[in-house]
Amino acid sequence: MNELIAELKVKIIDILNLQDVSPEGLDENARLVGGALGIDSIDVLEMVVMVEKDYGIAIDSQEVGEKVFSSIASLALYIKETAPGSSS
Repeated sequence: MNELIAELKVKIIDILNLQDVSPEGLDENARLVGGALGIDSIDVLEMVVMVEKDYGIAIDSQEVGEKVFSSIASLALYIKETAPGSSS
């Protein structure tokens, strides 16, 4: 799970072009949307596309998206539980 969180931190920094942020500087439990990073709806859309492309998971409702993108830790947990081939 820690590897997935580390991987997500790097991907989020990359797709959102967060130039002054390092993976170590991201708190996986901090609020993603509406938090200190200033993530907006366009950024969320980019993260949804990344999750679909990289992990084969569709996030097809606003309710699911709000829960999943509340933090990096919640995103990692959702991917771990939902990804094709997961053991849950």
